[in-house]
Amino acid sequence: MITVVLVIHVLLAIALVGVVLLQRSEGGALGIGGGGGGMGGFMTGRGTANLLTRTTAILAAAFIGTSLLLAILAGAGRERGSFVDQPAPAPVEAPVAPEKPAAPLAR
Repeated sequence: MITVVLVIHVLLAIALVGVVLLQRSEGGALGIGGGGGGMGGFMTGRGTANLLTRTTAILAAAFIGTSLLLAILAGAGRERGSFVDQPAPAPVEAPVAPEKPAAPLAR
């Protein structure tokens, strides 16, 4: 199940990138804002913008939905709980301090 949702998620991501790249740039001072009807005269400039905007919104909503679904599926098999609920680990014993200073090494 997770594999199917993951494949759909990746396909949505690729489609979303493609649709965003198809949209007309509002480059302003860069001079790359572009004109023309777009899509080879198939639709008017405004119709293309509306179509791409709606498509982007739908793909984005589906992408967020699959993200949430993947998060839910990833956490489904785990045991709920907190680290606060677990018992404390056994304390580590400190090393015993020497009673007298160590003798110097003989050379």
